[in-house]
Amino acid sequence: MDLGRLDFQKSGGLVPVIAQDHRTGRVLMLGYADREALERTIETGLLTFRSRSRGRLWTKGETSGNSLRVTDLRHDCDADTILALVIPNGPACHTGDRSCFPSAPVLPDLADRLQERRGAAAGGSYTARLLADRNLRLKKLGEEALELAVACADQDRDRVAQEAADLIYHTLVACMAADVELEDVMETLRRRAGG
Repeated sequence: MDLGRLDFQKSGGLVPVIAQDHRTGRVLMLGYADREALERTIETGLLTFRSRSRGRLWTKGETSGNSLRVTDLRHDCDADTILALVIPNGPACHTGDRSCFPSAPVLPDLADRLQERRGAAAGGSYTARLLADRNLRLKKLGEEALELAVACADQDRDRVAQEAADLIYHTLVACMAADVELEDVMETLRRRAGG
């Protein structure tokens, strides 16, 4: 990123920096950076901000360990806001939530919960049972696809939504069993969409 193109003067020497998970698209947090903070970010690869209250640089995760590794920095059309695409190492919010924004996307949250359950003891949850039993997993995937098709044929709006949700859940579990993550599916969709 060419820091010379940024308009630091518009906001008193700072630019807002939006941290977004580069795999899921989830907006994680907002901070502010000056030229020095962005230079440090570029140098270390870890997202660094200028604390407005403490008047010093701080690297996300310096005390918690929940760092944000930068994969790309982009500025907006006015060159006065930065989008930092990052790989989060733990929760981004000081409250322990993955995102500082409560309405984070549902699919990434579901994928995260499924990953957590993947590590649970076999048989401890429905997800763990599906992951442990290939036949059950594939049977449920087929059943849910058929149930969605029937609901669509019947034009039953509520049932379509319910069956689609069931199919998405079972699809994510089946993908997980094949070591395919939501991020892999999203990247494939992005490539197909041409961006």
